[in-house]
Amino acid sequence: MARNVIITGGGTGIGLAAAHAFAAEGDRVLIVGRRAEVLQKADVAGVLTHAADLGTVQGARGAAEFAREAFGGTVDVLVHSAGGSGRLEPAEGVGDDPLDAVAHAWTTNFRINTLTSVLLTEALREHLTSPGGRILFLSSVAALRGSGTGAYGGAKAALHPYTFDLAKALGPRGITVNAVAPGYVEDTEFFGPSMPQEEYRRRVGAIPTGRAGTPDDIAATLVWLASPGAGHVTGQIVQVNGGEMLGR
Repeated sequence: MARNVIITGGGTGIGLAAAHAFAAEGDRVLIVGRRAEVLQKADVAGVLTHAADLGTVQGARGAAEFAREAFGGTVDVLVHSAGGSGRLEPAEGVGDDPLDAVAHAWTTNFRINTLTSVLLTEALREHLTSPGGRILFLSSVAALRGSGTGAYGGAKAALHPYTFDLAKALGPRGITVNAVAPGYVEDTEFFGPSMPQEEYRRRVGAIPTGRAGTPDDIAATLVWLASPGAGHVTGQIVQVNGGEMLGR
């Protein structure tokens, strides 16, 4: 039976790969993102699109209302792929004070990586299919070992206790909640299309499997976690990073 699936950040990278994967399963898919022009270019047959800034209450509420109307009131699978590096966000209003820059980095990363997931989840938690609903967060290996400045990794790590709390709260309703922690994934806006070869070799050299991850690697895991076969898996941080956490 076709499910109602929402994928945030569904216009590019991992989110777009997930949209293709769930659509291939025969599911009804809604992708949500900040940039309408990017969503409109997503080449996924039959996909619905909605542009919203999920880091705001207004944006999350509007997306939830759109989804409920489009899907007839209920959501089966909620995949949170929206997010990114705060360093790529505009630094408007940030002066020369180093503390201003630190505050901007942390608040920006939490807004785009944590609030985008939390606000939409809370707007939809009473509308998830019970039993059988699935909530899936995109974390990062940076949440487990650091991200250089702490801001990005900290924002992703904040999703872990939220995953645990939701798993306990929603388990009695037959809803599972898990997070997936990728490592270095090629073909995403996060790392950009023109990484220097030396940096690329360094990153891949730190992965035991000897290759970078792909958006399809992550999408396949998301599809499995949303499947009946994973119905007894909840409250987990699933690493899909070729053993990058272990190093070489």
